[in-house]
Amino acid sequence: MDSSRLEHFRQLLLAELRLHARHVGDDQAAAIDAADDGAKESADLSLRDVIGELALKLGERESQMVADIDQALLRMDEGGYGICVRCSKPIDERRLEALPTARYDAVCQAAIEDANGSGTHHTL
Repeated sequence: MDSSRLEHFRQLLLAELRLHARHVGDDQAAAIDAADDGAKESADLSLRDVIGELALKLGERESQMVADIDQALLRMDEGGYGICVRCSKPIDERRLEALPTARYDAVCQAAIEDANGSGTHHTL
């Protein structure tokens, strides 16, 4: 995935993070904006701090969503974003548009859901 597409998905993830932050207060959203505008290395540290604080203030479901965003941003920083963590194949960009935190491609997601007996398939 080229750098412009990665930046596009980074902005999608940060936008979703800002939505969750607004549930807690505008201070958290402003901190995310400041971290996004800062130098890359210091911004990553600041963003990690903001994400950690945000997760503590949210309910369980929203905290999990924030953790998923954090993991996606971490995969992005480490060069693994958009690659299925199960089979190492690229995740279709349509799936990432719909679910920017996706860790698995559609085939692996379906296999995991079948194994867990959930029967819900996300085939994007």
